[in-house]
Amino acid sequence: MLRFGPESGPVVVMLLPLFEEHNRTRSFVATICRALADLGVANVLPDLPGQGESLMPTDQATLEAWRDAVTSVIEAERNRRRVYLASFRAGAMLDGNEDTAGVWRLSPITGHAVLADLQRAEAVSGKQDWDALGPESAPVQLAGNAIGWPLYAALRAEAALIDPQSPHRTVRLESDPAAADIKFPGAPLWRRAEPGNDTALAGLLASDIADWVRSCES
Repeated sequence: MLRFGPESGPVVVMLLPLFEEHNRTRSFVATICRALADLGVANVLPDLPGQGESLMPTDQATLEAWRDAVTSVIEAERNRRRVYLASFRAGAMLDGNEDTAGVWRLSPITGHAVLADLQRAEAVSGKQDWDALGPESAPVQLAGNAIGWPLYAALRAEAALIDPQSPHRTVRLESDPAAADIKFPGAPLWRRAEPGNDTALAGLLASDIADWVRSCES
């Protein structure tokens, strides 16, 4: 876990995208974290089990374990200050069941959409019969990720996002036609073949998060 910003005041727990989008956007989200800290807003950037620098193999990760990990971070931080969540892309699958002060989302997508993206990427190397997979199947290889059946089945079933119980805000890029509270100019870094960064967009998003957190606190 990376930690940024002051020891006092509210804290924002940042939830990265999953799988390849995690790798493509981690530097970008870390830039947002540093910009938030410069604006006086504390934040933490954890790695989920089986993602990032976690020692757990990806094929052992489950949606339940990810949600439990987010809950643990929230409970640890809530002992001393109010907690907000900022989720990116499929990180939104992990923010809807939590009792937090608020939830900010960037371009949220469902687990079903994540799985479809991975399957499209994998299909380039040859068609596979995804419907033939079952509980006894070996971990499936999708775009370089070994995904066990429990996680595969959970992603496939996650066709709708849970509306957060707390105040929430949805942010998208101008190129995204879906509904949002506000849209910003910028390229979707999660679609690039290699990791990238956009300091201008990171600054805009950090300012939006900071302003929104302060409005919730007032």
